[in-house]
Amino acid sequence: MKPLGAFDGRQSPDEVLASGEYPLTRRDLTEIAAMIYSDAGIYLNETKASLVYSRLSKHIRNLGLRGFREYCALVSSAEGAQARREMLSHLTTNFTRFFRENHHFDHLRDEVLPGLIARAKAGGRVRIWSAACSDGQEPYSIALTVMALLPNAVDYDFRILATDIDPKILAQARAGIYDENSLETVTPVMRKQYFKEVDVGGRRKFQIDDKVKKLITYNELNLMAQWPFKGNFDVIFCRNVVIYFDEPTQMKIWSRFASLLPEGGHLYIGHSERVTGDAKNLFDNIGITTYRYTGKSAGRKA
Repeated sequence: MKPLGAFDGRQSPDEVLASGEYPLTRRDLTEIAAMIYSDAGIYLNETKASLVYSRLSKHIRNLGLRGFREYCALVSSAEGAQARREMLSHLTTNFTRFFRENHHFDHLRDEVLPGLIARAKAGGRVRIWSAACSDGQEPYSIALTVMALLPNAVDYDFRILATDIDPKILAQARAGIYDENSLETVTPVMRKQYFKEVDVGGRRKFQIDDKVKKLITYNELNLMAQWPFKGNFDVIFCRNVVIYFDEPTQMKIWSRFASLLPEGGHLYIGHSERVTGDAKNLFDNIGITTYRYTGKSAGRKA
């Protein structure tokens, strides 16, 4: 399945799919969908026309352009490289919360971390990857889960890598500053121990403690690009991201994750996602959207 492709003769490229300040035509949406698919593997079709319009119309206004035709010309040009990066930021979804899909963190705490902590204490290396970390609530939730069992985890070779395609959201993640309502799913004990109240422009916010931050490294990464990793990860979180890819891209991503997990490594995915393709035979489904790599099939490929 590909994003909107060539017109089949029954469709008018100039048909308006969403209207307002700037009409969004089928031709405009086709070009935007092709760019987003090429850049990030995200699949858009005509059902997303209203979403594309609402996410991009303000951006077009701020750029001083007269509509989607001018916008498409800009973001497809060399001069529009920055605007194209910003387009990706506008069209990606960054909904998240602390301890989202809490069963994953329960499983991590009860079934996975005891063995990893024992290894770290014995001088071993432990690595966890949050593969689409958004504004940091997922990797901070992982770190808080680790520190509940090993408060001085940073003193060991125990690290969390957090990556995202959007540099703006990564800046928010590194800052680790959140509204009070974002902390509703954080226990009172954790709030007291690992968050401090700060004033941001006259607004009451909460910043996560540097002890937690030190466990995490944030890097920009496009899951469609080459992955610059030298070693395996013991645990990979990639939740509610692959659902935005078409099926061939999903299957490729699952296989690439498998190539980075040792036998017994764990993969946590989103509530609407399932491991498919060749990678399906490499994993045991051991819980709700929780997988353990078995290494049973030969021919692992990155």
